[in-house]
Amino acid sequence: MILDNFKICEGDLDNASMARYLAADAIAIDTETMGLVIGRDRLCLVQLCDPQGYVTAVRIEQGQTSAPNLKRILEDPEITKVFHFARFDVAQFRYTFGVETAPIFCTKIASKLARTYTSSHGLKSLVMELTGTELDKSAQSSDWGDIDSLSVEQLNYAANDVRYLIDAQTKLTDMLKRENRWELAQECFKCIPVFVSLDIMRYENIFEH
Repeated sequence: MILDNFKICEGDLDNASMARYLAADAIAIDTETMGLVIGRDRLCLVQLCDPQGYVTAVRIEQGQTSAPNLKRILEDPEITKVFHFARFDVAQFRYTFGVETAPIFCTKIASKLARTYTSSHGLKSLVMELTGTELDKSAQSSDWGDIDSLSVEQLNYAANDVRYLIDAQTKLTDMLKRENRWELAQECFKCIPVFVSLDIMRYENIFEH
């Protein structure tokens, strides 16, 4: 059974979903791909969730290079886009659609800056601590390429990867401000497009000695 408040769109957000997301000040976003190599492994699914928990999954066709309604959301300067490990998703959007995503909040970066009492910064650990919800990650390593035949388990997994991000963002923001690291976090978020450029060009470790 697919979770409540969940909608599937083909190729792009429909106008009604876009209008709903344009009214939010923050949107949680995640992607599912065929792998982790930008340029080799294509984008298959994009999930979005607003602060009310309304999730839309957009199925991306092989070879698709545009999604105007998604682009409008991703580039809207009034909507914070919340990711977990934004660097990867933002790179996928730029490579696939030519989109410059902004502004960005990355819960993984925020977690590393705020939760210095732990080395566990994966989404499952983060959501468990901050929201008390245990995510089922059993569908994480699966074939996302056959978008017309995605299982209920895959779709529920994809939805849950965005359902708790805005709550995590709120709590991490409070922690960062309490520990006087909020300004540093914002500077880190602004650097993400630079790392995206380096990743797409296959540069590695250029800041190391």
